[in-house]
Amino acid sequence: MNAYTHKVQYYETDKMGVTHHSNYIRWMEEARTDYMEQMGYSYQKLETLGVISPVVGIECSYKASTTYADIITIKVEIEELTGVKLKVKYTMTKEDGTLAFEGISTHCFLGEGGKIVRLKNEVPELYEAFLNSMNM
Repeated sequence: MNAYTHKVQYYETDKMGVTHHSNYIRWMEEARTDYMEQMGYSYQKLETLGVISPVVGIECSYKASTTYADIITIKVEIEELTGVKLKVKYTMTKEDGTLAFEGISTHCFLGEGGKIVRLKNEVPELYEAFLNSMNM
């Protein structure tokens, strides 16, 4: 899968000119959405299948600050896939190779009425797409 690239916007910085910490979580979502689109499963397609994938946990480790106009490369990897849970790992680096951030988001899969969806059994094509993306 191709890494996702984000250019830090001025509005994402604080009074000190440093990227506000909350933006990294937004970038995680941008990168995850891009990753899934590369898999052939946009969030719109998931919803068409009757599946949503809410975030149930976030882990963040800030390594180096970023500032306006920095180009951030975000590598996305599936760290864990069970039939019910998905863990996604994010590694963000600056153009000079400096590690800026590492994070993990944990997701579940829900269907109509908030019922847990077991991908392997109920949406096997999506489960297979995640498995295949792990081997790329």
